Amino acid sequence: MITKVRSHITQNEPPLFERSSPGKKGYQLPVLDVPPVDAVAALGAANVRPEIDGFPEVSEVEVIRHFTRLSTWNYAIDLGMYPLGSCTMKYNPRVNELVARLDGLAWAHPYQPETLAQGAMEIMARLEAALAEITGMDAVTLQPAAGAHGELTGILLIRALLEKRGNPRRKILVPDSAHGTNPATAATAGYAVENIPSNERGMVDVAGLERIVDKDVAALMVTNPNTLGVFEENIKSIAEILHKKGALLYMDGANMNALVGIAKPGDFGVDVMHLNLHKTFSTPHGGGGPGGGPVAVKKIFEPFLPLPRLKHARNKWSFDYKRPRSIGRVRAFYGNFGVMVRALAYILAHGGNGLRNATVDAVLNANYLRKKLEPHYDLPYKAPNMHEVVFSDERQAKRGVRTGDIAKRLIDYGFHPYTVSFPLIVHGALMIEPTETESKLELDLFVEAMTSIAGEIDTDPELVRTAPHSTRTSRVDEVTAARRPILRWKPGETASKAAD
Repeated sequence: MITKVRSHITQNEPPLFERSSPGKKGYQLPVLDVPPVDAVAALGAANVRPEIDGFPEVSEVEVIRHFTRLSTWNYAIDLGMYPLGSCTMKYNPRVNELVARLDGLAWAHPYQPETLAQGAMEIMARLEAALAEITGMDAVTLQPAAGAHGELTGILLIRALLEKRGNPRRKILVPDSAHGTNPATAATAGYAVENIPSNERGMVDVAGLERIVDKDVAALMVTNPNTLGVFEENIKSIAEILHKKGALLYMDGANMNALVGIAKPGDFGVDVMHLNLHKTFSTPHGGGGPGGGPVAVKKIFEPFLPLPRLKHARNKWSFDYKRPRSIGRVRAFYGNFGVMVRALAYILAHGGNGLRNATVDAVLNANYLRKKLEPHYDLPYKAPNMHEVVFSDERQAKRGVRTGDIAKRLIDYGFHPYTVSFPLIVHGALMIEPTETESKLELDLFVEAMTSIAGEIDTDPELVRTAPHSTRTSRVDEVTAARRPILRWKPGETASKAAD
């Protein structure tokens, strides 16, 4: 059994209202040294707020301890690793946060005149140039707010180019190993979606693709590396098949954490792609944002990029709105500027060699976990993986334990769960992505936890099926929680009463 379990006590913490005691205060003011003023007489009754009914009366120490205890209920990247595949939940250097909080950047107003925004525009221009170099593409727009938004922007660019050629075509091909947003994006852009099954190695079936591509196909949306963490080794042949028949190649760049500094998508035939700045290039990730989904394109797409475009003339930057072929704006203003600042800081701090080393470390860490855990968990696809590895629960399912049970038991060991049941082409998937920021010590602790859980399943499967056991709340009834969520709560009311 594992001996290095990372756990801590989380005390029950009632709502602050229930700690209230009349007369308590969290502040102490000096004796008034000026004549008192009647607020109602001075400001008018309409402008004076009465006491807040039911507002908690607590001391300073109670307030501090209350919110500190609440903070211990959350898992954070400062506490441990997030083994979440697909979404790169890695530690982000604090220097990026420092740069993003500089007054001149953090308080830049989107409506301030261009003459006062030259520094911000220079940052955006440098980031566009860096991303173009990293991806091997010719031009970049920073407007899209996140990955799926970048996908939609990219497919709209493809539609615009094909319309200019006289036929926008009818359908988009999406491999079953792609990210789930890809088919939704294609449908939103007005295309029919045709799914392409993977071959036995978890890659696009090139022979099958060649049979499918016809004059109705606008593009193939491929995630590379795909959701199995496998690099599409025939990507150049795939691009040639599409281009030969007038179709285009779109690449979902959410997994660029495995390619930066090693391979450039533009070199293997990609026409349009998006990046996730908040995954690959450093922004605290999760909770629905913030994000950044820049789109990189080959030169032929540049006239269609969203308005406005950065323009440099007479030693100053300006925004160019006179672009008749543009698909127009895809969001207000220019993009999530703070995310751009962090991304450029991350790129410049690492430099070319540093970015490559980060990628190599991410791939090394994932393969280390694969090697260590393969004796204990089934690996359905044997092709070499890059930044993430996907196991299945096939061995454990024979004893009635599924991937969700294993993930919940992992919480007892002090780790955030891996990605459960995705990608869908792996039944009972356990997707694990350690990222480059985790040390061997941290990886070994994770391996010990996963190995110990595999042993528990062999000897006491019920222990895992009923996990977690050391958390404040036992296993949640997820179906009821989804169907009957508790959206309101009143002081003194129990959760069960609120649910009723």
